[in-house]
Amino acid sequence: MRISVSSDMDEPVARALVAELRARGHEVTAHGALRPGADSQWAACSEAAARDVAAGTADQAVVCCWTGTGASIAANKVPGVRAALCTDAYTADGARRWNDANVLALGLRLTSEPLMKEILDAWFAAEASEDAEDRENVERLRGR
Repeated sequence: MRISVSSDMDEPVARALVAELRARGHEVTAHGALRPGADSQWAACSEAAARDVAAGTADQAVVCCWTGTGASIAANKVPGVRAALCTDAYTADGARRWNDANVLALGLRLTSEPLMKEILDAWFAAEASEDAEDRENVERLRGR
């Protein structure tokens, strides 16, 4: 899978995220502080990763900032992106299952490497619900 990753800071958990995604066999495109010379402001790098998803050059993205909130807000400004700030595996599962989220937002401050791996496990294991009500809710967001 092609995954764009952004972080506004070059933190150990951000580097571990990139390494973990590559170890799982994903093709990673880095933005922000993870790519030398790139704009590392959270709004800019999160938007860049989200635009990769919207353009189809990435299947999904993971956007990071200190709390994850700014990164998720910036990503959600891109049409076609459904970013979810996930602080645990249950939330990641629900975001993929019920919301068909295509961008995962993580906070650098409180996400440890073991927790990040649990969140990724749940994120990648979940599939979008085929329930009519869930699909209707996701469709309602198209074009916004």
